[in-house]
Amino acid sequence: MPLVRIHVIKGRRPDELERLLDVIHETVVESFKVPLTDRYQILHEHAPSHFRALDTGLEMERTPNFVLVDLLSRPRTRRTKLSFYKNLTRSLQERCHIEPSDVMITLLENSDYDWSFGLGRAQFVTGELGAPE
Repeated sequence: MPLVRIHVIKGRRPDELERLLDVIHETVVESFKVPLTDRYQILHEHAPSHFRALDTGLEMERTPNFVLVDLLSRPRTRRTKLSFYKNLTRSLQERCHIEPSDVMITLLENSDYDWSFGLGRAQFVTGELGAPE
């Protein structure tokens, strides 16, 4: 937790995808103070003809390196979210050579009752997993 879906255009090498996933996870761990073993990522690769991401009129140049990070999480503070956006784009630029204009992030929140990690229990509610930030 959080659950992270990463959308990219097909064509990256396996090592590039592995680095991308690692950088995103490390930033999630650092920003949201979750355990290193809280790694839930789904990578979606799309044909160029099946993926459109314009710039909403912000005059940002999008390239085939574009990455959409869709994150589902427990509630986070405004400061934590803003820091996450900044840290993730910086890390992706430094370690994956992805320009900040090629990174879009959506963050959706839900409650502790919306998570079951198995065994038919809501572990945040039962106390099996810790409290939020």
